Amino acid sequence: MSLAIRPFRPADLSVLQEITLSAFPGVSLDQTIEEKFGEQNGHDWRWRKARHIELETTANPAGAFVAEEHGRIVAYVTTSLDRAAGNGRIANLAVIAELRGRGVGRQLIAHALAWFRAEGLGYALIESMSHNEVGRGLYASVGFQEIGQLVHYAMKL
Repeated sequence: MSLAIRPFRPADLSVLQEITLSAFPGVSLDQTIEEKFGEQNGHDWRWRKARHIELETTANPAGAFVAEEHGRIVAYVTTSLDRAAGNGRIANLAVIAELRGRGVGRQLIAHALAWFRAEGLGYALIESMSHNEVGRGLYASVGFQEIGQLVHYAMKL
């Protein structure tokens, strides 16, 4: 596999959103909320999840990276930095279905971690839904340690 990782470009956004929507069914907090309460403000979970990618790439375009194979976008990672706290957060990571399990996500995480180090940060953070077994296995395999569990609550107003 000939994989190249490069910085995000605004023209990439729609492809990243498509990859997101194919990667997150069953492991998205937004989907879980929708299953419990229905659509929010006239938008389904897919719209909200795609919007996350737009917000993340707008807020920190320098911390978004795209993986390409033969010029085709096949995966991405988005990040955020908290310089005062000394940490970087991997916000979203997604790989097209045909390349999952082939190390693409691992390479993107390594790229994000190298970027955090170059930015002078001392810690990296990532979150996963408890039932996202693939994500949790990947994160542990690259050195992340589980430090706690978060319970999400929601209510309809």
